[in-house]
Amino acid sequence: MSPLFGPGKAFIGVIHLPPLPGAPRWAGDLNAVLEQAEREARTLEQGGANGIIVENFGDAPFRIGRVEPETVAAMTRAVDRVGRATPLPVGVNMLRSDAISALAVAVAAGARFIRVNVHYGTMAADEGLVTGEAAATLRRRRLLAAEPDVAILADVLVKHAVPLGDVDLGLMARETAYRGLADGLIVTGPVTGLPAESDDVATARRAVPDRLLLVGSGVDAQNAAQFLPHADGAIVGTSLKKDGIITNPIDLERVKATAAAIRGMG
Repeated sequence: MSPLFGPGKAFIGVIHLPPLPGAPRWAGDLNAVLEQAEREARTLEQGGANGIIVENFGDAPFRIGRVEPETVAAMTRAVDRVGRATPLPVGVNMLRSDAISALAVAVAAGARFIRVNVHYGTMAADEGLVTGEAAATLRRRRLLAAEPDVAILADVLVKHAVPLGDVDLGLMARETAYRGLADGLIVTGPVTGLPAESDDVATARRAVPDRLLLVGSGVDAQNAAQFLPHADGAIVGTSLKKDGIITNPIDLERVKATAAAIRGMG
């Protein structure tokens, strides 16, 4: 049970936004982006999700550090539009790992949580070295009077990145939770759409039994039973798309099937 997502296993659906203003592939029509976000939010709610996270996924290639002001502005409009379309708790993931901007969007748009890909420690990612800003993020959340209204959900050894040297996943989970003060943890596979190792999920659960624990990639209607005995829920994106292709629209029937599988885990 999660105070944020309600009783039972959490099913958080992902809205992958098309390119936003300033991104290399920006198409020039923000209204089309916002309308797509609203449609997908309603589809997720109708299909049985009990949370939504909005990502600037189309802005690849991503940058290290702060995103541009136009990205923050566009994300704020998108998150606000999603929040007005559904009563579900909405979250923000500002890629690559801009927790400060994500907090700003969350506070302005009334979001309930942020996802931080590297909250504590340093990872070597496709884009370069990504260093967590836990100290700055926690202080900014306090400054914005957003505690406990905006939860911080942090990846442990995030996808599309590798640690610098040998790292014990259980130790990193404990450090992220108890030194980085994350409200919840996310365990993923190596890249978007690929599942985590079920042993990794179990390891994180043993290491941090008192925090929300989510599986952050690769969960679908067929394999939910494999990953969720040790987790409190899942963030699901790719498998909800038509034909399982990440650039396609969200498919209502896939959402319903995934919701049934996750809720079936209790």
